Amino acid sequence: MRVVSLLPAATEMVVALGGADDLVGVSHECDYPPAVARLPRLTASPIDSSAPSASIDAEVRRLRAAGRPVIALEAEALARLAPDLLITQGLCEVCAVADGAIHRLASVMRPAPAVLSLTATTLEGIWNDIRAVGRALHRVPHAEALVAGLRDRLAHLRAGAPSVPPRVACVEWLDPPYLAGHWVPDMVAAAGGVDVGATAGGHSTVTPWTAVLELRPELIVVMLCGFDVSRSCRELAALADPEAARVLALAPVWVLDGNAFTSRPGPRVVDGAERLQAAMHGRTLSGLARWS
Repeated sequence: MRVVSLLPAATEMVVALGGADDLVGVSHECDYPPAVARLPRLTASPIDSSAPSASIDAEVRRLRAAGRPVIALEAEALARLAPDLLITQGLCEVCAVADGAIHRLASVMRPAPAVLSLTATTLEGIWNDIRAVGRALHRVPHAEALVAGLRDRLAHLRAGAPSVPPRVACVEWLDPPYLAGHWVPDMVAAAGGVDVGATAGGHSTVTPWTAVLELRPELIVVMLCGFDVSRSCRELAALADPEAARVLALAPVWVLDGNAFTSRPGPRVVDGAERLQAAMHGRTLSGLARWS
């Protein structure tokens, strides 16, 4: 089978299910596992990912207002690869090519590839997406084994939860401030905490710093979408909002690699939950650093 994954989480699923050799193309954001770096990149974005958070947010809003894609697909390159299966998602057009564009393109390709659109907004949804990818790859037993292993790890994690669940605020973007939704509250609960800013399955939302202060978090985890720890620390250091400073002085602040562990609804969300629990216990792990 020839598979094109246009979503980093889907790429990780395919590899975790033993389908690495089936991959013939990926998105420009697919960077894990490192072996996928050899594959053709089929997407691109006009946004400068090195720009400050506020500039990135403004550019995303400008593109959307103009009806232009945030992520574009190299249609000719895709046609040359002649995939049997295209994997994308319908959750966020900032994270992948818009779902409708993929279906329209696939419908005019000959032969037309199957299109699998992932839809997870919760941990349970992620397990279902893994199963869906397993079915598409004809690797159902692999998918069931992977899901069972991830569930077992979360069950083990719950055994080490804090005796009193801490109130946790998960910050997904700094300027403007967003609190993380979707599967992140599930991750916090699995780690032994209570997400005070969102509910599982809900959208990430712009939340003023004054409103975050009123949530009275006992732990703040900065998990910036698409950013690793070092980039997130630079963004924090450049934050000049006095209300943000008040919030960040309210409780211990930890920085988590959002690009690896929270932005992508794939197998590594369990690694993210393990790091959330480590922060609750004041322990560092790779991809997790204490800010204050």
